[in-house]
Amino acid sequence: MPADETAKNAQLLVRGGYIHKEMAGVYSYLPLGLSVIKKIENIIREEMNAIGGIEMKTSILQNKEIWEKTNRWDDNVVDNWFKTKLKSGGEVGLSFTNEEAYSNTLKQHINSYKDLPAYPYDFKEIFRNETRSKSGILRIREFYWKALYSLSKDETEHNNFYEKAKIAYKNIFEKTGIGYLTYITLASGGTFSKFSHEFQTITEAGEDVIYVDENKKIAINKEIYNNKIIENLGLRKEDLVEKKAIEVGNIFTLGTKFSEPFDLKYKNEKGEDYLVFMGSYGIGLDRLMGTIVELLSDEKGIVWPESVAPFKYHIIEIVSENTEVKKEAEKIYKKLGATNVLYDDRDLRVGEKFADADLLGMPYQIIVSDKNAASGKFEIKNRKTGEIKMASGEEIGSL
Repeated sequence: MPADETAKNAQLLVRGGYIHKEMAGVYSYLPLGLSVIKKIENIIREEMNAIGGIEMKTSILQNKEIWEKTNRWDDNVVDNWFKTKLKSGGEVGLSFTNEEAYSNTLKQHINSYKDLPAYPYDFKEIFRNETRSKSGILRIREFYWKALYSLSKDETEHNNFYEKAKIAYKNIFEKTGIGYLTYITLASGGTFSKFSHEFQTITEAGEDVIYVDENKKIAINKEIYNNKIIENLGLRKEDLVEKKAIEVGNIFTLGTKFSEPFDLKYKNEKGEDYLVFMGSYGIGLDRLMGTIVELLSDEKGIVWPESVAPFKYHIIEIVSENTEVKKEAEKIYKKLGATNVLYDDRDLRVGEKFADADLLGMPYQIIVSDKNAASGKFEIKNRKTGEIKMASGEEIGSL
């Protein structure tokens, strides 16, 4: 356990062997951790595809000339670039976001109104040279990110997709187990637009402050919290509660901010040129994973929702001289399948195995011992509720 880890998510994930800390703000994903990330990725992919997204892959190395078109190569404008020099001369940057990359690429493929709308997205490593990386995998220098960009003919077409994206994001957070504490939050649009929408999850580990209407399930970020905004949203100040939260996703209206520098245009039915109207939709997968751990854990360890758990079942074989115990454990393992079950056949004391099972947090623990091997009925413990049921080997897979 790294001595400098104070965030619960990092403490539990490192102790459980999900991640390895390389340095401040940089983590490697071990087999269990990679399994969680891949399951989160598949949930996101499913929702992006459902609203018309089409997956591609943009490069991590970024061309300096492309970013100079939007004035975002300059360190005075963006101060968290990681940059490096090529042996052949010149500089390149490591992706910190994707707007320029998509605008430059799509310019080669969009010419007519018949080419729109388009909703490309990708999963990739993003690098940000944070001054101070903290909070475990909630704020890191190298992270895994999904970005979708909407390219529309006009603002009306954009707004229709934007509302679909809101629903898709809500679905993602419901499926990953944190939807009940995640609020659509009105926030500043920064340099992109007047407003944007964040998806903020309530937790004491959060760095953001939001004001929540718990009945209407909407919130306002502290940076734009004022009487005019509250009134425009049809909210009442007395109904808003101050909460700490983690931003797990965001969506922006970009308008023509990035299509204009790249001359990203299309011809309408009359042959007239118009700038493509854009939007941006991002989720950090590491941050989402860390938020799940912050929210869904107890004093014993992680409590994964079934949708993202590395395995649904954890077989705990109680070491015994009775060979039937191992035979029954192996029989259950084969029945459930290697992709569904983690099998603890180590020669350790019972207490250690139970402690490790609780730390790792698989949804169901199957205890195989002398007693239940003889009876043919096995204890199935629900990690979340602690409830224990008895089931035969044939019944276990139906849980």
